Amino acid sequence: MPVAVVTGASRGFGRALALDLAANGWTLIIDGRDPQALDDVTSAAEELGANVRAVPGDVTDPLHRVALFEAAASLGALDLLVNNASTLGPSPLPALEAYPIDELRSVYEANVLAPLALIQGLLAALRRAGGVVVSVTSDASVESYAGWGGYGSSKAALDQLHRVLAVEVPELAIYAFDPGDMRTDMHQAAFPGEDISDRPSPSSVVPALRRLIDSGLPSGRYRAADWS
Repeated sequence: MPVAVVTGASRGFGRALALDLAANGWTLIIDGRDPQALDDVTSAAEELGANVRAVPGDVTDPLHRVALFEAAASLGALDLLVNNASTLGPSPLPALEAYPIDELRSVYEANVLAPLALIQGLLAALRRAGGVVVSVTSDASVESYAGWGGYGSSKAALDQLHRVLAVEVPELAIYAFDPGDMRTDMHQAAFPGEDISDRPSPSSVVPALRRLIDSGLPSGRYRAADWS
């Protein structure tokens, strides 16, 4: 069975992806900051016949990352790493002129440094399998939206890390994946009090990522909209 690490799997897009992989015979290592929500995903995935190791915690915590590394090492090779865990930052979204620097530091810790640290720690296992790295990005990394300077710039930095990694580690497929707007808790926090029911569900976006993972395409930045 192929093995995947999916971060931020307790809800939203990470949950939808984890359950899709579970239904297709993948062995999963999943994490999330809400232990109860993670347990619910684990139970649902196991009902689909998957072997699941749930590791509750925050990807910005070095000790939690070590626990993920140990879980992956116990399974040998790693076929897929999905860096889905992310943070929006303050809500409502502040303009850059008033953005609290400590909050911005936390956004970069979660959205840039933690994904790179996970790639570094899991690279040997990914190399053994000739695996795939996917990090979830955003159109805010390439477009200039008022209020999105903190989150968007963190995703732009993540995109650039992936471009460089693709050159430095050419034997792996390294993708930045932009899912577009989705009906998630994070997206709701970005638009407090607004109705976002018109956004697509996370599960409707998962097939686009699955096609990308299976495509064998060169490393790069891809949008779900290009796979619909």
